[in-house]
Amino acid sequence: MIGVGVDAVDVERFRAALRRRPRLQDRLFTASERAEASRRRDPVPGLAARFAAKEAVMKSMSVGLGAFDFVDVEVVRGPGGAPRLGVAGRAAELAAERAVAGWHLSLTDTAAVAVAVAVAYGS
Repeated sequence: MIGVGVDAVDVERFRAALRRRPRLQDRLFTASERAEASRRRDPVPGLAARFAAKEAVMKSMSVGLGAFDFVDVEVVRGPGGAPRLGVAGRAAELAAERAVAGWHLSLTDTAAVAVAVAVAYGS
């Protein structure tokens, strides 16, 4: 194990931020993440969980906010629907520098809070 990151997001606070800054979604999420979230009756809890995942990945690699663009980390659905991570750009470079072979990811959300746990592991 290389590192563990945990992040929690207040869903209503996140909803308010998205309303105040409509282009924020484009800066934080890939097109496929936005498309998947839009299939939910209320997309905000799912987006908040994905945002938490991106911050948890930063923490799992012991890097601070701004070390990479949020869209460099993408939450995708694996076989059976389990969330998985894809990394690109600077996030992939940082992972390689730290010998990260992959991540285990767990997400959960309610109407009030979204939580993510990311475990970076080596080979």
